[in-house]
Amino acid sequence: MTHSDGPRQWQDISQKLDSQVPVWPGDTKFSYQLTWTKSASGSVNVGQVTMSTHTGTHIDAPFHFDDNGKKVLDLDVNVYIGHARVIHLPQPTAAAHGEGWSIGLEDLASIELAGVTRLLLRTDAWKNRRVFPERIPEIRSEVAEYLSECGVQLLGLDLPSVDPLDSKELPTHHALTQHGIHILEGLVLDDVPAGDYELAALPLALADADGSPVRAVIRAL
Repeated sequence: MTHSDGPRQWQDISQKLDSQVPVWPGDTKFSYQLTWTKSASGSVNVGQVTMSTHTGTHIDAPFHFDDNGKKVLDLDVNVYIGHARVIHLPQPTAAAHGEGWSIGLEDLASIELAGVTRLLLRTDAWKNRRVFPERIPEIRSEVAEYLSECGVQLLGLDLPSVDPLDSKELPTHHALTQHGIHILEGLVLDDVPAGDYELAALPLALADADGSPVRAVIRAL
């Protein structure tokens, strides 16, 4: 995918962080407020942010689900910058009528992934980004080994989790990490066609954190 007319433009694929951004039920709500105002201080506005490390578009560090796992600052920043492939896995008809929806090897086997280091899944399953979803497609843990064999080091998706929302064991989180695959969740890919892109989705340099919000952007190659 190329653009021949003019410079390639970056496209924001992050959720907007404001008071309406949905969070995991029971997690810290996002808030921004001015602690200093220019009118009161005479010089500047200074804001304060309160939020969960898993608000909006974010990465998971292994410490999120493993007490002995790497924290955000331990992760290789190079994984979050570079060529990425977006693939579209739309909702099957059965799932649209209330049956379960999972994504496994049969959904990926026919897709060319040779040389793909960063894979972004567009499911379009999260319709209203102002409401936390009641259910999401299951990314089956079996895909981790397959993606690793293909050379994938980062899996991103337009869902709040790679596991079912009611999962306590988080098998796909663990399987991806065991196979050296980093996790990027909560992308906004609604208007992004399948194809090859350049991705930048850097986490903050949070030394002891289990995750980090990111400003994810892509541009077509």
